[in-house]
Amino acid sequence: MDQPEPGPGDYANDGHLLDGLRRAVEFGATLLDTSDSYGAGRAERMLERILREYRNEGLIVSSKVGRIRGSAAHAYADRNIHRQFQQSRDNLYVDAVDIYTLDSWDFGPQDRYLGGAIDQLRTLQQLGDIKAVGLRGPYTHYGATPAERTACAERFLYLFRLIKPDVVWTRFNALTPVVSLEGENLFDFTARHGVGVILAAPLAHGLLTGKALPAMPRPGPHVPDTGTRSLTPRALEAIAAGLQVLRDHFGEASGVLTRLALRSCLQRADHCATVVGFTHEAQVTENFCCLGPPLTSDELALVDEAYAQIRTGIEESTARPGTRRAGV
Repeated sequence: MDQPEPGPGDYANDGHLLDGLRRAVEFGATLLDTSDSYGAGRAERMLERILREYRNEGLIVSSKVGRIRGSAAHAYADRNIHRQFQQSRDNLYVDAVDIYTLDSWDFGPQDRYLGGAIDQLRTLQQLGDIKAVGLRGPYTHYGATPAERTACAERFLYLFRLIKPDVVWTRFNALTPVVSLEGENLFDFTARHGVGVILAAPLAHGLLTGKALPAMPRPGPHVPDTGTRSLTPRALEAIAAGLQVLRDHFGEASGVLTRLALRSCLQRADHCATVVGFTHEAQVTENFCCLGPPLTSDELALVDEAYAQIRTGIEESTARPGTRRAGV
């Protein structure tokens, strides 16, 4: 379960978020994902309450570092990772964090702080404070040029070889542009290296459920970058057409599209886990209750084909000069 990113003024909603987290655990969620940057630590403190209430459930805790600089020269400078980790551990009130992910590829000019970041993480892991080291996975926006996609893959591979992560945490859903890694997709690549994968944003911020994309503010100092951008009318038409293909085959019942989007990620590979964000308990209930049995291989093939058509439509709509790039 991907914990939401509370912002200033969201305190009144804490009770709803806690209820949603409780509901998720009661439905069987075992991975709880958060970050030190979500609400400047408030999300971690909220999660501590859930860990205390369900201490015998064997819950796996994932947090991240790399977005908060504080008074340091850089988020990864000197011992800032160590300081942020200690604060996260205090917030979560745990002896060890199961998965601790480097949430940014920015390691300063000429990667000045990369070596120190690796040393800090490995020291924490050797001490038993971190069980698994995570690295943010490769992602490109629609409209990225071949050169930009190649650069993204090369940057990820460079960091992957140096950091040697145990887990890759990545934004992924059926609309995500494909990035080739040494001639393989992310799932084959990580399987070959024995690395786990956490998939976030499986519903594409509601797009794959058939809901209209809400207006999102452009990222700024106080607005987290969720990766969502305004999509062109042609892109939205491509999404609607693809989802209608799925409705025609699987029916119009409530939750059908949500089920297909979640199953598409959950059944992607055996070494993958999926985290889903939420804003209220009803969403958690819908997500779990709609899952049903696994899709058959034929059903998965049909879903993948429909999603591939959507991706093609989005790419074509963003290929024209001057078109705003979109990330979902």
